[in-house]
Amino acid sequence: MALKADFFGYSRPMTTRSAADMTDRPVPLIGPGDPPAFVHLNPDGGSRGLLLADHAGAAIPRSRNRLGLGDVPLERHIAYDIGSRVVTERLSELLDAPALIHNYSRLLIDPNRELEDPTSICTISDGVVVPGNRDVDAAEAAERAMAFFHPYHDAIDAEIDRRTAGSGPPAIVSIHTFTRVLRGAERPWHIGILWDDDGRIPVPLIEALRRDPDLLIGDNEPYSGRNRHGYTVETHAFPRGLPNVLIEIRQDLVSSDADARAWADRLAGPLADILADAATFREAAA
Repeated sequence: MALKADFFGYSRPMTTRSAADMTDRPVPLIGPGDPPAFVHLNPDGGSRGLLLADHAGAAIPRSRNRLGLGDVPLERHIAYDIGSRVVTERLSELLDAPALIHNYSRLLIDPNRELEDPTSICTISDGVVVPGNRDVDAAEAAERAMAFFHPYHDAIDAEIDRRTAGSGPPAIVSIHTFTRVLRGAERPWHIGILWDDDGRIPVPLIEALRRDPDLLIGDNEPYSGRNRHGYTVETHAFPRGLPNVLIEIRQDLVSSDADARAWADRLAGPLADILADAATFREAAA
């Protein structure tokens, strides 16, 4: 069976999955001692921004026995975006913005991939074999989607609808982090701003960050927003014409809580100005 790999180095046989394939299982996937699929912070925040953190969590439900992995892999970038939770929590506070933060490891199922993408549930990530994903069948994949994927994306849809009906359509700010070295390649950027053809947030944000001569800004680096690998932004922001940006911060710069909060402080000023500008919410140029 053919394998497909993406820029994270994940690979998995292509399968067809459906909730109809689910079967009864003796142990529920999420048990009473496990966290919920996501956290909804500051739902009544006054900002026009909506913060999303797809890869903020490293939790594995007890029923899946750490996917057969030891401590070290679950503390690496393959399991979650190091520092992204603290950055998002701090930005939510500083901007007075609502935030939806995913709690579970992307090794279970990646909330930022289409379910039919072969990288949705990876058997190998950056050279690390994931034993608990070797024999994932359609029923298990559908169960993981029902537990971790659909609740998060349903909540994003609901929050966008709620805010649109209230203060107006929100702007989507997606927070990620990236590893300094991937498959032996150094990635020098301190922060990357990913975007496709809607520059309402990315262009002024890049301009503001470039005022600091010590920062190396990646304009669609280390990934490109034009490669269509960001399911969350592409699904929730693009069809609605919402202003959007995906921010990637290098993980060694946010590995401590203090450093992560400092980066949120650095971003908060420019983002607050952009979100307060009426031009941000005018229809994007065709």
